[in-house]
Amino acid sequence: MVPDLHEISGINNYGEKPEKDRSLYMKDGKVFLVVNKNTIEVRCDEELGKTLQEKYESVMQSRFFGRGGIEIVPTNQLSPEELEDLIRLSYNLTT
Repeated sequence: MVPDLHEISGINNYGEKPEKDRSLYMKDGKVFLVVNKNTIEVRCDEELGKTLQEKYESVMQSRFFGRGGIEIVPTNQLSPEELEDLIRLSYNLTT
Protein backbone atom coordinates (compact mmCIF):
# COMPACT_ATOMS: atom_id res chain seq x y z
CA MET A 1 0.00 0.00 0.00
CA VAL A 2 2.70 2.50 1.00
CA PRO A 3 6.01 2.65 -0.84
CA ASP A 4 9.11 1.76 1.15
CA LEU A 5 10.15 5.08 2.68
CA HIS A 6 13.81 4.07 2.44
CA GLU A 7 13.46 4.05 -1.35
CA ILE A 8 11.99 7.57 -1.64
CA SER A 9 14.75 10.09 -2.26
CA GLY A 10 14.88 12.99 0.16
CA ILE A 11 13.30 11.12 3.07
CA ASN A 12 15.60 10.19 5.95
CA ASN A 13 15.73 10.51 9.71
CA TYR A 14 12.14 9.68 10.54
CA GLY A 15 10.50 7.69 13.29
CA GLU A 16 7.54 5.35 13.34
CA LYS A 17 4.93 5.11 16.07
CA PRO A 18 2.63 2.11 15.65
CA GLU A 19 -0.80 2.53 17.20
CA LYS A 20 -3.78 0.17 17.41
CA ASP A 21 -5.32 0.93 14.01
CA ARG A 22 -2.63 3.02 12.32
CA SER A 23 1.05 3.91 12.15
CA LEU A 24 2.36 7.45 12.44
CA TYR A 25 5.58 8.45 10.68
CA MET A 26 7.31 11.46 12.19
CA LYS A 27 10.06 13.93 11.39
CA ASP A 28 11.43 15.83 14.38
CA GLY A 29 8.48 14.63 16.49
CA LYS A 30 5.84 15.88 14.03
CA VAL A 31 3.71 13.56 11.91
CA PHE A 32 4.14 13.66 8.12
CA LEU A 33 2.46 10.36 7.17
CA VAL A 34 -0.42 8.39 8.67
CA VAL A 35 -0.94 4.84 7.46
CA ASN A 36 -4.42 3.61 8.35
CA LYS A 37 -5.87 0.18 7.61
CA ASN A 38 -7.37 1.26 4.26
CA THR A 39 -5.99 4.75 3.63
CA ILE A 40 -2.92 6.94 3.95
CA GLU A 41 -2.82 10.60 4.97
CA VAL A 42 -0.21 13.21 4.10
CA ARG A 43 0.29 16.92 4.61
CA CYS A 44 -0.08 19.15 1.58
CA ASP A 45 -0.91 22.69 0.53
CA GLU A 46 -4.64 23.44 0.80
CA GLU A 47 -4.90 24.37 -2.90
CA LEU A 48 -3.11 21.20 -4.00
CA GLY A 49 -5.43 19.20 -1.76
CA LYS A 50 -8.51 20.77 -3.38
CA THR A 51 -7.14 20.10 -6.85
CA LEU A 52 -6.43 16.45 -6.09
CA GLN A 53 -9.88 16.01 -4.49
CA GLU A 54 -11.51 17.38 -7.66
CA LYS A 55 -9.37 15.19 -9.93
CA TYR A 56 -9.53 11.88 -8.04
CA GLU A 57 -12.51 10.35 -6.26
CA SER A 58 -10.08 8.38 -4.07
CA VAL A 59 -8.70 11.59 -2.48
CA MET A 60 -10.49 13.40 0.35
CA GLN A 61 -9.69 15.87 3.11
CA SER A 62 -7.50 14.33 5.79
CA ARG A 63 -9.12 13.46 9.11
CA PHE A 64 -5.74 13.73 10.85
CA PHE A 65 -4.34 16.90 9.22
CA GLY A 66 -7.65 18.59 8.34
CA ARG A 67 -7.49 21.12 5.51
CA GLY A 68 -3.70 20.91 5.65
CA GLY A 69 -3.68 17.41 4.23
CA ILE A 70 -5.34 14.72 2.19
CA GLU A 71 -6.43 11.16 2.78
CA ILE A 72 -5.94 8.71 -0.07
CA VAL A 73 -7.70 5.42 -0.65
CA PRO A 74 -5.18 3.34 -2.62
CA THR A 75 -7.17 2.47 -5.75
CA ASN A 76 -4.35 2.99 -8.25
CA GLN A 77 -5.85 6.29 -9.43
CA LEU A 78 -2.59 7.93 -8.36
CA SER A 79 0.56 6.43 -9.81
CA PRO A 80 3.28 5.13 -7.46
CA GLU A 81 5.41 8.11 -8.49
CA GLU A 82 2.63 10.59 -7.60
CA LEU A 83 2.20 8.90 -4.23
CA GLU A 84 5.95 9.07 -3.58
CA ASP A 85 5.94 12.77 -4.54
CA LEU A 86 3.09 13.46 -2.10
CA ILE A 87 4.88 11.63 0.72
CA ARG A 88 8.09 13.56 -0.04
CA LEU A 89 6.17 16.85 -0.09
CA SER A 90 4.55 16.02 3.24
CA TYR A 91 7.96 15.18 4.71
CA ASN A 92 9.39 18.47 3.46
CA LEU A 93 6.42 20.49 4.75
CA THR A 94 6.87 19.03 8.24
CA THR A 95 9.12 21.25 10.36
